[in-house]
Amino acid sequence: MGDTLLDAQPGAADPATALAARWSKHLEFDRRRSLHTVRAYVATAHRFIAFLSRYRGEAVGRYGLMNLQATDLRAFLADRRGDGLGPSSAAREMSAVRAFLRFAAEEEGNLPQLPRTRSPKRPRTLPRPASPADALALAEEASDGAALAWVGARDLAILLLLYGSGLRVSEALSLKARVVPLGQALRVTGKRNKTRVVPILPAVRDAVAAYVADCPWPLAGDAPLFVGAKGGPLNADVVRRAVRVARVRLGLADSVTPHALRHSFATHLLAGGADLRSLQELLGHASLSSTQIYTEVDAARLLDVYRHAHPRA
Repeated sequence: MGDTLLDAQPGAADPATALAARWSKHLEFDRRRSLHTVRAYVATAHRFIAFLSRYRGEAVGRYGLMNLQATDLRAFLADRRGDGLGPSSAAREMSAVRAFLRFAAEEEGNLPQLPRTRSPKRPRTLPRPASPADALALAEEASDGAALAWVGARDLAILLLLYGSGLRVSEALSLKARVVPLGQALRVTGKRNKTRVVPILPAVRDAVAAYVADCPWPLAGDAPLFVGAKGGPLNADVVRRAVRVARVRLGLADSVTPHALRHSFATHLLAGGADLRSLQELLGHASLSSTQIYTEVDAARLLDVYRHAHPRA
């Protein structure tokens, strides 16, 4: 998978740092985490090791990680918060530290016995879905604003997949050309290689077919379905930029992003009567708790309608 993340890091002979290097490979190859996640987690492990060395005034051996106290974790957390880390980022940092310490214990054949300390409480934020009219207008505006007709057809197809089928941008861009022509449903591989089946609406199917017909590059087999201007794999930033330009032209809020179209898909299905379990399957959430937030989104939307419509609100 390209460069292995810590092989070339200074101090690789240090036992704790060498342990972090092995954890990197474990995350990347055994747990099959994304490269972005591996980089973030392993960077946290290095920060934690460096902090412990400063905090204790001595190098941290691999066994030193087995004898940590809750005060050690709280001191690290305070140090990171002092660097300006917000609650959500600090909670992710502590999650990575715990995972690293579990790996260290398991590598020694011990049961993980982590010091008990409370992570920062994450502020609960609700997704901000776009209205159906705004979602469709955004897709059409992005298409109309493209420099080439086939690029416009491509952007329209992608954005309709996000809104009509609840795909993540990365999932849409990972589709292979062999999936066309589309039927009434599509098998998608999402996070952690979890597969799910999503519905394909006629409008989405037609948009993808129009793009395939217009695309000047060959689309077949395991080649990417959605390609860039030179025929190579399409970068997600290109999609985000097209949405940003279209959003400004339409005067929509900054919250209307490609991922907001997925939120819109979920919220509008729930408002139409979909149950949470079905919605969980359609979104590819590992946990129902991730899906339950959309009940709050829908309640917020209903309250907004009430406040604007009821004469005594």
